[in-house]
Amino acid sequence: MSLKLSTKQLISIANEFGTPVYVYHAEKIEEQFKKLKEAFKNSNSKFFYACKALTNINILKWMKQIGASLDCVSINEVMLGLRAGFEPKDILFTPNCVDFEEIEAGKNLGVNLNIDNISILEQFGNRYAHSYPVCIRLNPHIMAGGNYKISTGHVDSKFGISIHQLRHIERIVKTTNLNVTGLHMHTGSEIKDVNVFIEGLEVMFEIARHFQNLEFIDLGSGFKVPYQHDDPETDVNQLGAKVAEAFAAYEKETGRKLQIWFEPGKYLVSEAGYFVVKANVVKQTTATVFAGVNSGFNHLIRPMFYEAFHRIENITNPKGAERIYTVVGNICETDTFAWDRKLNEVREGDFLVFFNAGAYGFEMSSNFNSRLKPAEVLVKDGEPKLIRKPDVFEDLLRNQIEVL
Repeated sequence: MSLKLSTKQLISIANEFGTPVYVYHAEKIEEQFKKLKEAFKNSNSKFFYACKALTNINILKWMKQIGASLDCVSINEVMLGLRAGFEPKDILFTPNCVDFEEIEAGKNLGVNLNIDNISILEQFGNRYAHSYPVCIRLNPHIMAGGNYKISTGHVDSKFGISIHQLRHIERIVKTTNLNVTGLHMHTGSEIKDVNVFIEGLEVMFEIARHFQNLEFIDLGSGFKVPYQHDDPETDVNQLGAKVAEAFAAYEKETGRKLQIWFEPGKYLVSEAGYFVVKANVVKQTTATVFAGVNSGFNHLIRPMFYEAFHRIENITNPKGAERIYTVVGNICETDTFAWDRKLNEVREGDFLVFFNAGAYGFEMSSNFNSRLKPAEVLVKDGEPKLIRKPDVFEDLLRNQIEVL
């Protein structure tokens, strides 16, 4: 049975730490990681937690404890990973549209570099030649993912070097003596069809023939997690079997043994996260009943940004009569979490919980409207611990300089 926190635990945390509050379940993260390890047990696999989903230092330390490596997209994420105790060899740095100095900073820290730009690749080769290995991020021109905003492998994507520029890549590698040890692709998020990964893998196998020092192929991630009760999710067991079969066939054909890397982010932390808010007002208009809560898209932007669905429950009145509400926030913009959602009767002061709030929730939060960021709590071994204090007013002024 899948691990989850109880209503009683969430109410207790809301009462102890106040609302709004993000709550993370350590054992659920571990359960998800073990599912991946088991699914790919027949492959030489390595999993890098895509920490852009949630970078609280305690989450990073927990990821290291359960055996994950780390995928980073900024030099600051790299430094957080090192502070959390990750070895440089277990950190993959995949920046995008950054200055060459940031690439060099990653190199100087000794982490795995993943380069997705012809210009940067050439600069790196000219400066470091064969002395430092690199991975190349390719754009396979595969349209995948839940929607266009979270698709990253299509022809119009800013990510990766087009597979049609392979000849250009080869010229750079040859003229600079660049040491390419990995090939990478990531086509998007919310991928339900495992054959998307296999299609990408076949593209990578073909390109791998052009790089003799290759040690690994990285298929990124994009594993779908369920948001509703009847939602499908990526069948990682089926994918694991197909990947193992594909790598075995490739090894038999070529004699080359390559490692497979993945970068799960949302898959590891989404279902482990809960966001608890309080209903401030119930406002009935001529057409709609609004449940207005003490939060907004400054804390959870996914519904407004991605049109993402988050299941919502009234945990303090779970047996109340069901009514239809539009759940909105307190930000001075259109700020809607859910339209026409069926909930147990919402009373002012009730606690509502948003599920699947572990990924890109707090991480994308802001102080818009000069609102304060919420607390974060980690539950491990049944014990809730505060891992980030809620903002106070002084935090709004912390980096401002008053000159008038």
